[in-house]
Amino acid sequence: MAHGFDTARLNRIPAFLAAKYVDTGRLPHAATLVSRRGEIAHLSCIGEARPGEALKEDAIFRIASMTKPITSIAFMILVEEGKVALSDPLVKFCPEFKDTGVFVAGGGNVPFLTRPPASPIRMVDLLRHTAGLTYGFQERTPVDAAYRKARVDDFDADYTMDSFIAGLAKIPLQFDPGAHWNYSMATDVLGAVIERIEGKPFGAVLQERIFGPLGMVDTGFKVPADQQHRLADAYAFHPKDKMQDFDSGARSRWAKDRSFQSGGGGLAATLHDYHRFCLMLLGGGKLGDVRIISRKTLDLMTSNHLPGGGDLTQHSVGIFSEDENAGIGFGLGFAVTLDPARAGIPGSVGDFYWGGMFSTGFFVDPVEQICMVFMTQLMPSSTYPVRREVKTFVHAAIDD
Repeated sequence: MAHGFDTARLNRIPAFLAAKYVDTGRLPHAATLVSRRGEIAHLSCIGEARPGEALKEDAIFRIASMTKPITSIAFMILVEEGKVALSDPLVKFCPEFKDTGVFVAGGGNVPFLTRPPASPIRMVDLLRHTAGLTYGFQERTPVDAAYRKARVDDFDADYTMDSFIAGLAKIPLQFDPGAHWNYSMATDVLGAVIERIEGKPFGAVLQERIFGPLGMVDTGFKVPADQQHRLADAYAFHPKDKMQDFDSGARSRWAKDRSFQSGGGGLAATLHDYHRFCLMLLGGGKLGDVRIISRKTLDLMTSNHLPGGGDLTQHSVGIFSEDENAGIGFGLGFAVTLDPARAGIPGSVGDFYWGGMFSTGFFVDPVEQICMVFMTQLMPSSTYPVRREVKTFVHAAIDD
């Protein structure tokens, strides 16, 4: 037994992932790190980072929406410093949204008909995805279609922070702010707000406030040329071939300069870097002698902030997120387990987590003092239930 885990049961994780996913060609590779009470209890890497190259624990992965909790923490640091409040309207920092209305009708070849929102977008709406924004890949409404047409959520679009905000503000909101929950580009808007408040590039703020202090030496919006050999290949699901090339590590978009630093999905990181971020969260905002955010602020962030309480089944109007809905609430940047029985997966009330488009994921369980980070590179993350399966294996290995 190590750190209150049955080691043999933890070792089921790579065996299961190999048999079901990697050896069958469903996933290219998988890296799993599990710690308890701050000590690593399990670390495994299987598969190939690139053809003919075994995955190593220092591999760099595109973490996509696992960027969102980092951006949210950075924003709440500014709240602690009195530079912004959760109740502040978005137009205070992004006046481009002063005339943005709520969708009524139209779209496509017909101009949008809108109405004024019943209430303004506030900072808390951005953090909890209740702002009325969306993603183009939701493919559910004319507003989603307008996102695709304007390419506001296109990774390869040549935006700056300012041109992104200007373009997004021209598209109607899907609903009144605060009325519903919809997975969206709200955290990208938060990144722009942070940049405007601090008066420096968003990536520089993250480096100064989070990556540097926590020793996250391999996390950033661009993989340096001298480290690009560590960047794993990324794939997209294909119904016939199982996987097809999406982004080669050797010729990656993540190794190029980009004018838009996505607070919602742009970072690359390693297993160990993100684990350090998780340890800070488990430590109530502190890692070692480094305090990133206060324990009370983190408690606020990991509370359920869905309007009126309840879970995502009652509030979500989208068709996709990095989440299951039943028994799950949403805080300020994290999904929060309200009821493990309704969620249908072992866990603790109050554990919190998120994932990314390339099927990466993490969770922090403050009750059991567990951190888990899982990395692979297959999009979309809805392809397989691998993250739920890994979480089940982790909790099945508890032996104290």
